[in-house]
Amino acid sequence: MGKRVRDQAGTGRTSARRVVSRGGAYGIIEIKRSYSAEAGESKVNIPVRNTSLWSVEGRTPDAGRLRAAAELLKAGGTVAFPTETVYGLGADARSTPAVERIFEAKGRPSDNPLIVHIADRAELASLTLPLEPAGAGALAERLMDRFWPGPLTFVLPAKPGAVSPRVTAGLETVAVRMPAHPVALALIAQSGCPLAAPSANRSGRPSPTLASHVQGDLDGRIDGIVDGGAAGVGLESTVIEVVDGGTVRILRPGGVTAEALREAGAAVVYDAVAAPDGAADAGAVQAPRSPGMKYAHYAPQGQMQLVQGDPAAVTAWIGSSVREARAAGERTGVLAFAEHAAGYDADCVLVMGSLARLDTAAHGLYAALREFDARGVQRIWAETCPEQGIGHALMNRLAKAAGHAIVRV
Repeated sequence: MGKRVRDQAGTGRTSARRVVSRGGAYGIIEIKRSYSAEAGESKVNIPVRNTSLWSVEGRTPDAGRLRAAAELLKAGGTVAFPTETVYGLGADARSTPAVERIFEAKGRPSDNPLIVHIADRAELASLTLPLEPAGAGALAERLMDRFWPGPLTFVLPAKPGAVSPRVTAGLETVAVRMPAHPVALALIAQSGCPLAAPSANRSGRPSPTLASHVQGDLDGRIDGIVDGGAAGVGLESTVIEVVDGGTVRILRPGGVTAEALREAGAAVVYDAVAAPDGAADAGAVQAPRSPGMKYAHYAPQGQMQLVQGDPAAVTAWIGSSVREARAAGERTGVLAFAEHAAGYDADCVLVMGSLARLDTAAHGLYAALREFDARGVQRIWAETCPEQGIGHALMNRLAKAAGHAIVRV
Protein backbone atom coordinates (compact mmCIF):
# COMPACT_ATOMS: atom_id res chain seq x y z
CA MET A 1 0.00 0.00 0.00
CA GLY A 2 1.16 3.55 -0.73
CA LYS A 3 1.52 5.99 2.09
CA ARG A 4 0.52 9.63 2.16
CA VAL A 5 3.32 11.99 1.26
CA ARG A 6 3.61 14.81 3.74
CA ASP A 7 4.45 18.43 3.00
CA GLN A 8 8.16 19.04 3.44
CA ALA A 9 8.02 22.84 3.39
CA GLY A 10 9.73 24.46 6.33
CA THR A 11 12.80 26.30 7.42
CA GLY A 12 16.25 25.78 6.03
CA ARG A 13 19.02 26.15 8.62
CA THR A 14 22.61 25.90 7.57
CA SER A 15 26.05 25.68 9.09
CA ALA A 16 29.55 26.00 7.68
CA ARG A 17 30.82 23.01 5.72
CA ARG A 18 33.94 22.29 3.66
CA VAL A 19 34.33 21.15 0.07
CA VAL A 20 34.01 17.38 -0.05
CA SER A 21 34.84 14.92 -2.83
CA ARG A 22 33.89 11.27 -2.46
CA GLY A 23 34.99 8.91 -5.17
CA GLY A 24 35.15 11.74 -7.71
CA ALA A 25 31.56 12.86 -7.05
CA TYR A 26 31.18 16.40 -5.85
CA GLY A 27 28.33 17.76 -3.78
CA ILE A 28 27.00 20.83 -2.06
CA ILE A 29 29.61 22.70 -0.05
CA GLU A 30 30.11 25.45 2.49
CA ILE A 31 27.03 27.28 3.63
CA LYS A 32 28.52 30.20 5.51
CA ARG A 33 25.59 31.78 7.33
CA SER A 34 22.64 30.49 9.34
CA TYR A 35 19.10 31.59 8.65
CA SER A 36 15.61 30.22 8.04
CA ALA A 37 13.64 30.48 4.82
CA GLU A 38 9.91 30.14 4.33
CA ALA A 39 8.58 28.18 1.39
CA GLY A 40 6.32 30.42 -0.67
CA GLU A 41 4.92 28.92 -3.86
CA SER A 42 1.91 30.24 -5.69
CA LYS A 43 -1.29 28.26 -5.29
CA VAL A 44 -3.35 26.98 -8.21
CA ASN A 45 -6.89 25.72 -7.81
CA ILE A 46 -6.63 22.09 -8.87
CA PRO A 47 -8.20 19.01 -7.29
CA VAL A 48 -6.23 17.86 -4.23
CA ARG A 49 -5.02 14.29 -4.72
CA ASN A 50 -3.92 11.73 -2.19
CA THR A 51 -0.35 11.28 -3.41
CA SER A 52 0.96 7.81 -2.63
CA LEU A 53 4.65 6.94 -2.28
CA TRP A 54 6.22 3.59 -3.12
CA SER A 55 9.90 2.88 -2.42
CA VAL A 56 11.51 0.31 -4.70
CA GLU A 57 15.00 -1.06 -5.20
CA GLY A 58 16.38 0.91 -8.15
CA ARG A 59 18.44 -1.84 -9.78
CA THR A 60 16.11 -4.82 -9.40
CA PRO A 61 12.59 -3.49 -8.80
CA ASP A 62 10.04 -5.91 -7.40
CA ALA A 63 6.97 -6.14 -9.65
CA GLY A 64 4.76 -6.41 -6.59
CA ARG A 65 5.99 -3.04 -5.32
CA LEU A 66 5.05 -1.45 -8.65
CA ARG A 67 1.61 -3.05 -9.00
CA ALA A 68 -0.40 -0.22 -7.44
CA ALA A 69 1.44 2.44 -9.45
CA ALA A 70 0.90 0.49 -12.69
CA GLU A 71 -2.81 0.10 -11.94
CA LEU A 72 -3.10 3.86 -11.35
CA LEU A 73 -1.55 4.52 -14.76
CA LYS A 74 -3.90 2.03 -16.42
CA ALA A 75 -6.81 3.88 -14.83
CA GLY A 76 -5.70 7.26 -16.22
CA GLY A 77 -3.74 8.49 -13.20
CA THR A 78 -0.46 10.37 -12.93
CA VAL A 79 2.62 8.75 -11.38
CA ALA A 80 6.15 10.12 -11.05
CA PHE A 81 9.01 7.66 -11.56
CA PRO A 82 12.80 7.68 -11.90
CA THR A 83 14.66 7.53 -15.16
CA GLU A 84 18.39 7.62 -15.85
CA THR A 85 18.09 11.38 -16.60
CA VAL A 86 15.59 12.96 -14.16
CA TYR A 87 12.29 11.93 -12.56
CA GLY A 88 9.39 11.92 -15.02
CA LEU A 89 5.66 12.47 -14.47
CA GLY A 90 3.91 9.72 -16.37
CA ALA A 91 0.40 9.24 -17.75
CA ASP A 92 -1.09 7.10 -20.52
CA ALA A 93 -0.02 8.88 -23.72
CA ARG A 94 -3.11 7.58 -25.54
CA SER A 95 -5.60 9.17 -23.13
CA THR A 96 -6.31 12.90 -23.44
CA PRO A 97 -7.88 13.15 -19.93
CA ALA A 98 -4.79 11.44 -18.45
CA VAL A 99 -2.37 13.70 -20.33
CA GLU A 100 -4.34 16.78 -19.32
CA ARG A 101 -3.69 15.84 -15.69
CA ILE A 102 0.05 16.22 -16.41
CA PHE A 103 -0.43 19.77 -17.68
CA GLU A 104 -2.73 20.52 -14.76
CA ALA A 105 -0.26 19.29 -12.17
CA LYS A 106 2.78 20.98 -13.69
CA GLY A 107 1.14 24.20 -14.84
CA ARG A 108 2.82 23.49 -18.17
CA PRO A 109 1.95 25.42 -21.39
CA SER A 110 -0.23 23.25 -23.61
CA ASP A 111 1.73 23.98 -26.81
CA ASN A 112 4.80 22.27 -25.38
CA PRO A 113 5.03 18.66 -26.67
CA LEU A 114 5.71 15.71 -24.39
CA ILE A 115 8.10 12.77 -24.75
CA VAL A 116 6.53 9.31 -24.90
CA HIS A 117 8.44 6.63 -22.99
CA ILE A 118 8.33 3.00 -24.10
CA ALA A 119 9.75 -0.24 -22.72
CA ASP A 120 10.13 -2.17 -26.01
CA ARG A 121 11.13 -1.00 -29.49
CA ALA A 122 8.29 -3.07 -30.90
CA GLU A 123 5.94 -0.40 -29.49
CA LEU A 124 7.21 2.08 -32.10
CA ALA A 125 5.11 0.40 -34.78
CA SER A 126 1.89 1.39 -33.00
CA LEU A 127 3.02 5.00 -32.43
CA THR A 128 4.98 6.12 -35.50
CA LEU A 129 5.06 6.03 -39.29
CA PRO A 130 8.11 5.10 -41.42
CA LEU A 131 10.75 7.80 -41.74
CA GLU A 132 11.44 9.56 -45.02
CA PRO A 133 13.58 10.15 -47.05
CA ALA A 134 15.15 6.84 -47.98
CA GLY A 135 17.89 5.81 -45.60
CA ALA A 136 16.62 7.89 -42.67
CA GLY A 137 14.93 4.88 -41.12
CA ALA A 138 18.12 2.83 -41.33
CA LEU A 139 20.10 5.58 -39.57
CA ALA A 140 17.47 5.82 -36.84
CA GLU A 141 17.67 2.05 -36.33
CA ARG A 142 21.46 2.18 -36.02
CA LEU A 143 21.29 4.95 -33.45
CA MET A 144 18.62 3.10 -31.47
CA ASP A 145 20.85 0.03 -31.51
CA ARG A 146 23.67 2.15 -30.11
CA PHE A 147 21.87 4.38 -27.58
CA TRP A 148 18.66 2.63 -26.50
CA PRO A 149 17.81 2.15 -23.75
CA GLY A 150 19.30 5.55 -22.96
CA PRO A 151 18.96 9.33 -22.92
CA LEU A 152 18.25 9.84 -26.64
CA THR A 153 14.82 10.94 -27.86
CA PHE A 154 13.76 10.65 -31.51
CA VAL A 155 11.20 12.98 -33.07
CA LEU A 156 9.36 10.73 -35.51
CA PRO A 157 6.27 10.96 -37.77
CA ALA A 158 3.25 10.24 -35.58
CA LYS A 159 0.73 7.59 -36.56
CA PRO A 160 -2.65 9.38 -36.72
CA GLY A 161 -4.66 8.78 -33.55
CA ALA A 162 -1.92 6.79 -31.83
CA VAL A 163 -1.44 9.29 -29.00
CA SER A 164 -3.44 12.15 -27.57
CA PRO A 165 -3.13 15.42 -29.53
CA ARG A 166 -2.10 16.99 -26.23
CA VAL A 167 1.10 14.90 -26.41
CA THR A 168 2.11 16.20 -29.84
CA ALA A 169 0.94 19.79 -29.24
CA GLY A 170 -0.75 19.73 -32.64
CA LEU A 171 2.38 18.67 -34.51
CA GLU A 172 2.52 15.75 -36.94
CA THR A 173 5.46 14.26 -35.03
CA VAL A 174 5.86 12.50 -31.71
CA ALA A 175 8.97 12.39 -29.50
CA VAL A 176 9.80 8.87 -28.28
CA ARG A 177 12.53 7.34 -26.15
CA MET A 178 13.30 4.17 -24.20
CA PRO A 179 14.72 5.04 -20.76
CA ALA A 180 17.71 3.15 -19.34
CA HIS A 181 16.37 2.71 -15.83
CA PRO A 182 15.11 -0.64 -14.50
CA VAL A 183 12.27 0.98 -12.53
CA ALA A 184 11.04 3.01 -15.51
CA LEU A 185 11.16 0.04 -17.86
CA ALA A 186 9.39 -2.24 -15.39
CA LEU A 187 6.66 0.32 -14.65
CA ILE A 188 5.99 1.05 -18.33
CA ALA A 189 5.81 -2.66 -19.15
CA GLN A 190 3.60 -3.44 -16.17
CA SER A 191 1.19 -0.60 -16.92
CA GLY A 192 0.80 -1.66 -20.54
CA CYS A 193 0.80 2.02 -21.53
CA PRO A 194 3.20 4.17 -23.51
CA LEU A 195 3.82 6.91 -20.97
CA ALA A 196 3.90 10.59 -21.77
CA ALA A 197 6.36 11.84 -19.17
CA PRO A 198 7.87 15.30 -18.88
CA SER A 199 10.04 16.08 -15.88
CA ALA A 200 8.13 15.69 -12.61
CA ASN A 201 8.33 19.28 -11.38
CA ARG A 202 6.26 22.43 -11.49
CA SER A 203 6.78 24.03 -14.90
CA GLY A 204 9.78 26.35 -14.90
CA ARG A 205 11.33 24.86 -11.76
CA PRO A 206 14.58 22.87 -11.69
CA SER A 207 14.06 19.30 -12.83
CA PRO A 208 13.90 16.67 -10.04
CA THR A 209 16.70 14.16 -9.55
CA LEU A 210 15.31 12.75 -6.28
CA ALA A 211 11.83 11.62 -5.22
CA SER A 212 11.94 14.26 -2.49
CA HIS A 213 12.23 16.95 -5.19
CA VAL A 214 9.05 15.60 -6.81
CA GLN A 215 7.34 15.50 -3.44
CA GLY A 216 8.21 19.14 -2.76
CA ASP A 217 6.75 20.30 -6.07
CA LEU A 218 3.82 17.98 -6.75
CA ASP A 219 2.54 16.50 -3.47
CA GLY A 220 -1.26 16.71 -3.58
CA ARG A 221 -1.23 17.34 -7.34
CA ILE A 222 -0.48 13.82 -8.62
CA ASP A 223 -1.58 10.31 -7.75
CA GLY A 224 1.73 8.74 -6.82
CA ILE A 225 5.53 8.79 -6.69
CA VAL A 226 7.78 5.78 -7.23
CA ASP A 227 11.00 6.37 -5.28
CA GLY A 228 13.79 4.46 -6.99
CA GLY A 229 16.69 6.51 -5.67
CA ALA A 230 18.71 9.23 -7.37
CA ALA A 231 18.57 9.77 -11.13
CA GLY A 232 21.81 9.10 -12.98
CA VAL A 233 22.78 11.60 -15.72
CA GLY A 234 21.06 14.52 -14.00
CA LEU A 235 20.16 16.28 -17.28
CA GLU A 236 17.31 15.47 -19.62
CA SER A 237 17.67 13.42 -22.80
CA THR A 238 19.08 14.67 -26.08
CA VAL A 239 16.29 15.21 -28.62
CA ILE A 240 17.05 14.65 -32.31
CA GLU A 241 15.32 14.36 -35.65
CA VAL A 242 16.77 12.31 -38.48
CA VAL A 243 17.27 14.59 -41.49
CA ASP A 244 18.36 11.97 -44.02
CA GLY A 245 20.33 8.74 -44.24
CA GLY A 246 23.47 10.30 -42.79
CA THR A 247 22.48 13.36 -40.72
CA VAL A 248 20.65 14.13 -37.51
CA ARG A 249 19.58 17.51 -36.17
CA ILE A 250 19.87 18.17 -32.44
CA LEU A 251 16.72 19.90 -31.20
CA ARG A 252 17.73 19.81 -27.53
CA PRO A 253 21.17 18.93 -26.14
CA GLY A 254 21.24 16.37 -23.35
CA GLY A 255 22.76 13.17 -22.06
CA VAL A 256 23.96 11.89 -25.46
CA THR A 257 26.54 14.33 -26.83
CA ALA A 258 27.10 15.47 -30.41
CA GLU A 259 30.49 13.79 -30.24
CA ALA A 260 28.86 10.46 -29.34
CA LEU A 261 26.40 10.78 -32.23
CA ARG A 262 29.28 11.45 -34.64
CA GLU A 263 31.18 8.46 -33.29
CA ALA A 264 28.08 6.39 -34.07
CA GLY A 265 28.30 7.46 -37.72
CA ALA A 266 25.89 10.40 -37.91
CA ALA A 267 26.69 13.88 -39.17
CA VAL A 268 25.28 16.45 -36.72
CA VAL A 269 23.58 19.77 -37.36
CA TYR A 270 21.74 21.92 -34.83
CA ASP A 271 18.37 23.56 -34.54
CA ALA A 272 18.93 27.31 -34.04
CA VAL A 273 17.89 27.33 -30.37
CA ALA A 274 19.93 24.22 -29.55
CA ALA A 275 23.26 25.22 -31.05
CA PRO A 276 26.24 26.03 -28.83
CA ASP A 277 26.25 29.77 -28.10
CA GLY A 278 22.74 29.87 -29.59
CA ALA A 279 21.06 31.36 -26.54
CA ALA A 280 20.31 34.62 -28.31
CA ASP A 281 17.76 32.86 -30.53
CA ALA A 282 15.99 31.05 -27.67
CA GLY A 283 13.17 33.60 -27.50
CA ALA A 284 12.07 33.12 -31.10
CA VAL A 285 8.30 32.91 -31.40
CA GLN A 286 7.48 29.51 -32.88
CA ALA A 287 5.82 26.27 -31.95
CA PRO A 288 8.44 24.23 -30.07
CA ARG A 289 9.46 21.10 -31.98
CA SER A 290 11.18 19.63 -28.94
CA PRO A 291 10.11 19.48 -25.32
CA GLY A 292 11.83 22.01 -23.09
CA MET A 293 12.98 24.49 -25.74
CA LYS A 294 10.47 27.37 -25.72
CA TYR A 295 9.53 28.53 -22.24
CA ALA A 296 11.58 29.35 -19.15
CA HIS A 297 12.90 26.20 -17.55
CA TYR A 298 15.01 24.99 -14.67
CA ALA A 299 15.00 28.33 -12.83
CA PRO A 300 15.65 28.79 -9.12
CA GLN A 301 13.50 31.28 -7.24
CA GLY A 302 16.37 33.74 -6.83
CA GLN A 303 17.67 35.97 -9.62
CA MET A 304 20.49 34.16 -11.42
CA GLN A 305 23.28 35.40 -13.68
CA LEU A 306 26.04 33.55 -15.54
CA VAL A 307 29.53 35.02 -15.62
CA GLN A 308 31.94 34.07 -18.42
CA GLY A 309 35.61 34.90 -18.83
CA ASP A 310 39.07 34.27 -17.45
CA PRO A 311 38.70 32.46 -14.09
CA ALA A 312 40.48 35.19 -12.12
CA ALA A 313 38.34 37.91 -13.73
CA VAL A 314 35.16 35.89 -13.10
CA THR A 315 36.07 35.40 -9.42
CA ALA A 316 36.78 39.10 -8.99
CA TRP A 317 33.58 40.20 -10.75
CA ILE A 318 31.39 37.82 -8.77
CA GLY A 319 33.09 38.84 -5.52
CA SER A 320 32.35 42.50 -6.18
CA SER A 321 28.73 41.72 -7.09
CA VAL A 322 28.28 39.64 -3.93
CA ARG A 323 29.57 42.47 -1.73
CA GLU A 324 27.23 44.95 -3.42
CA ALA A 325 24.21 42.67 -3.02
CA ARG A 326 25.03 41.99 0.62
CA ALA A 327 25.25 45.73 1.28
CA ALA A 328 21.71 45.95 -0.10
CA GLY A 329 20.57 43.27 2.38
CA GLU A 330 20.18 40.45 -0.14
CA ARG A 331 21.08 36.79 0.48
CA THR A 332 23.75 35.79 -1.98
CA GLY A 333 24.78 32.55 -3.63
CA VAL A 334 27.54 31.36 -5.96
CA LEU A 335 27.38 28.23 -8.11
CA ALA A 336 30.97 27.24 -8.79
CA PHE A 337 33.13 24.44 -10.03
CA ALA A 338 35.24 22.58 -7.48
CA GLU A 339 38.46 24.07 -8.84
CA HIS A 340 37.38 27.64 -7.95
CA ALA A 341 34.90 27.35 -5.09
CA ALA A 342 37.34 28.25 -2.31
CA GLY A 343 37.80 31.70 -3.86
CA TYR A 344 34.23 32.82 -3.12
CA ASP A 345 32.69 34.37 -0.04
CA ALA A 346 28.88 34.40 -0.17
CA ASP A 347 26.00 33.36 2.07
CA CYS A 348 25.75 30.10 0.10
CA VAL A 349 28.53 28.69 -2.08
CA LEU A 350 27.61 25.47 -3.89
CA VAL A 351 29.73 23.17 -6.04
CA MET A 352 27.90 21.46 -8.87
CA GLY A 353 30.93 19.38 -9.91
CA SER A 354 34.38 19.57 -11.45
CA LEU A 355 35.52 21.28 -14.64
CA ALA A 356 37.68 18.21 -15.22
CA ARG A 357 34.59 15.96 -14.93
CA LEU A 358 31.64 17.87 -16.36
CA ASP A 359 29.46 14.79 -15.96
CA THR A 360 29.62 15.41 -12.20
CA ALA A 361 28.43 18.98 -12.77
CA ALA A 362 25.56 17.74 -14.94
CA HIS A 363 24.60 15.32 -12.19
CA GLY A 364 24.69 18.00 -9.48
CA LEU A 365 23.18 21.02 -11.24
CA TYR A 366 19.48 20.68 -10.44
CA ALA A 367 20.04 19.64 -6.83
CA ALA A 368 22.21 22.74 -6.36
CA LEU A 369 19.55 25.04 -7.84
CA ARG A 370 16.97 23.57 -5.48
CA GLU A 371 19.39 24.01 -2.57
CA PHE A 372 19.57 27.73 -3.30
CA ASP A 373 15.79 27.83 -2.98
CA ALA A 374 15.88 25.91 0.29
CA ARG A 375 18.38 28.45 1.65
CA GLY A 376 16.31 31.46 0.61
CA VAL A 377 19.01 32.84 -1.70
CA GLN A 378 17.87 35.92 -3.61
CA ARG A 379 20.84 36.60 -5.93
CA ILE A 380 22.90 33.86 -7.60
CA TRP A 381 26.01 34.05 -9.76
CA ALA A 382 27.20 30.98 -11.66
CA GLU A 383 30.42 30.05 -13.39
CA THR A 384 30.32 28.67 -16.93
CA CYS A 385 32.13 25.89 -18.77
CA PRO A 386 33.30 25.03 -22.30
CA GLU A 387 30.48 23.85 -24.58
CA GLN A 388 32.10 20.58 -25.58
CA GLY A 389 30.70 17.16 -24.78
CA ILE A 390 28.19 17.21 -21.92
CA GLY A 391 29.24 20.84 -21.38
CA HIS A 392 26.95 21.82 -24.25
CA ALA A 393 23.87 20.48 -22.46
CA LEU A 394 25.09 21.84 -19.13
CA MET A 395 25.46 25.36 -20.53
CA ASN A 396 22.06 25.08 -22.20
CA ARG A 397 20.42 24.36 -18.83
CA LEU A 398 22.46 27.00 -17.00
CA ALA A 399 21.48 29.64 -19.57
CA LYS A 400 17.80 28.72 -19.26
CA ALA A 401 18.00 28.76 -15.45
CA ALA A 402 19.43 32.28 -15.67
CA GLY A 403 16.91 33.46 -18.24
CA HIS A 404 19.88 33.89 -20.61
CA ALA A 405 21.34 36.60 -18.35
CA ILE A 406 25.05 36.25 -19.17
CA VAL A 407 27.87 38.66 -18.35
CA ARG A 408 31.20 38.38 -20.16
CA VAL A 409 34.14 39.81 -18.24
